[in-house]
Amino acid sequence: MTTTRTLTLADDLTVTRMGFGAMQLAGPGVFGPPRDRDEAVAVLRTAVELGVTHVDTSDFYGPYVVNELIREALHPYPADLRIVTKVGALRGDDGSWNPALSPEDLTKAVHDNLDHLGVDTLDVVNLRILEDGTASLAEPFTALAELQRDGLIRHLGVSTVSDAQLTEARSIAPVVCVQNHYNLVHRTDDDLVDRCAREGIAYVSYFPLGGFSPVQSSVLDDVAARVGVSSQQVALAWLLQRSPTTLLIPGTSSVAHLRENVAAADLVLAPEIVAELDAIAG
Repeated sequence: MTTTRTLTLADDLTVTRMGFGAMQLAGPGVFGPPRDRDEAVAVLRTAVELGVTHVDTSDFYGPYVVNELIREALHPYPADLRIVTKVGALRGDDGSWNPALSPEDLTKAVHDNLDHLGVDTLDVVNLRILEDGTASLAEPFTALAELQRDGLIRHLGVSTVSDAQLTEARSIAPVVCVQNHYNLVHRTDDDLVDRCAREGIAYVSYFPLGGFSPVQSSVLDDVAARVGVSSQQVALAWLLQRSPTTLLIPGTSSVAHLRENVAAADLVLAPEIVAELDAIAG
């Protein structure tokens, strides 16, 4: 089995399936400045040098810090680079994550992202839902669709949503991606991953390596030892083979770790290895 390195979701939206999640470039708790600003800039520049064309970010990372780092490191942006951002939350002074889903909040968030990234139009904006999967997203997604019609956004996506919420969003405007929590040991979204593949929607796995609680499995470690790569690389390779429309946005603040993650895009797991890994969450 082979995996393609890129995915095309629209005429002007082709990205590398192995992307980069910029969240970890902020300080502890995704709040405040990075521990090492020079290393953070180096990570972003190295990602582009390695051919990554999909960078995931948000103005509420920091807040503002990460988008300002991206602009410092990469502007003027390479022609093929696609920056995907999220709206729908604000950070409190204590670092808390607070819903910000009113049309006024979302309009301000879009303009703030434009300003901090230094662009006229945002490639993709994901509506991040911090509430449970039963809440209606009609009002906030309609507000983003209007900003899209105004030319401020090229494409829309949704994040942390249920199957029903995806259906509701698609009744309002086209959805190019779903960004949810999914990895080798966290598979509550199995059905949604398959639905996205059927409908040609990118499924963007955030926390592909477990996020703040790293993926742990003795089976994974055993497979990695036999294949001769790291457990993290196996976990990423499994995700790329899980579905043809899966995109990954592993984050790191280390250039060495970034190189390891990107190299996982070239790792092809044999069918018997995939079956062994599939059974972890069985």
